Amino acid sequence: MKLVSTAVAGTLESSDVRITIEPGSGEISLSIDSNVINQYGRQIKAVVLETLAGLGIDSAKVEVVDKGALDCTIRSRLECAAYRAAHFQGDIPWGAQYGR
Repeated sequence: MKLVSTAVAGTLESSDVRITIEPGSGEISLSIDSNVINQYGRQIKAVVLETLAGLGIDSAKVEVVDKGALDCTIRSRLECAAYRAAHFQGDIPWGAQYGR
């Protein structure tokens, strides 16, 4: 998937995550801000990288502001932001990369 603009999905409410994604410069640049970074930082990073790979994104700048979101919430917010940034038209294949 090719990103063509910056997009945001999510909120800063408790148990949610706000994700900002924009076109990158040939690599994945990831910034994570979370009040549970010490406990779950590695898992948040893994979920983001796995989701990007599943979407076929290998060049992006991603900012994650986590407020205690579950993995499924992180995935869904990232998918939403990525489809917005790619200006995806038509039926969106939500979760298709996970066999859903």
